[in-house]
Amino acid sequence: MCRLDPALESYLSDPHTSSLKIVVINTVTSASEQHDQDAIALQRQITRSRDLRIGLLQAGYNIIASIPGDMYLVDRLTQLQPDMIIIDAESDARDVLEELVLVSRDAPRPIVLFTEEDNPSQLASAMAVGVSAYVVAGLQVERVKPVLEVAVARFQADQKLRTELHDTKNKLAERKTIERAKGLLMARHQLSENEAYQRLRKQAMEKNLKLVELAQRILDVADLLG
Repeated sequence: MCRLDPALESYLSDPHTSSLKIVVINTVTSASEQHDQDAIALQRQITRSRDLRIGLLQAGYNIIASIPGDMYLVDRLTQLQPDMIIIDAESDARDVLEELVLVSRDAPRPIVLFTEEDNPSQLASAMAVGVSAYVVAGLQVERVKPVLEVAVARFQADQKLRTELHDTKNKLAERKTIERAKGLLMARHQLSENEAYQRLRKQAMEKNLKLVELAQRILDVADLLG
């Protein structure tokens, strides 16, 4: 499993002791690029982006960068290494979400998406990439901090569940390896199940190996010899 950034681990243990480093991804186009948009829609975008920034600053969060959702997004995030990512999207942010799949795979972190569009397809994409909070319309300055705190809590719960599932899968895989090695010893040396297990256990202790490590070595040798 991927380890979390130390600053994020500190914040998860006590949200009041650490200021998260936040990168805001802005998918809102500039006024010069919005020839086909009416003035009301443009003003709504500007107001939401402003309120988001004010809310972050008032809550004490550290905005280390505000970047566009362009072709250099992954490289910029890899260089900046934020503790949290916020997407400020007027409408379709699916391209940004697809890019974040690459970033989140190796460095999981809370992702929050603020948008004006209630799009089921985009919501599905957001859930797939691991967005912790998906906020549609009605952004108010005083809501920013509670939304982010809920997002971090959800992220923490999700990471705990993922770790537990990962550990469970590992334990099942180890048990399967040990059972295969035990079965091999039983067949080749006419041993009972308990005798095969005790032999494995004794040899593992003598070689200072974990039981699963010795079991894997036995299986590897058996495969090699045919």
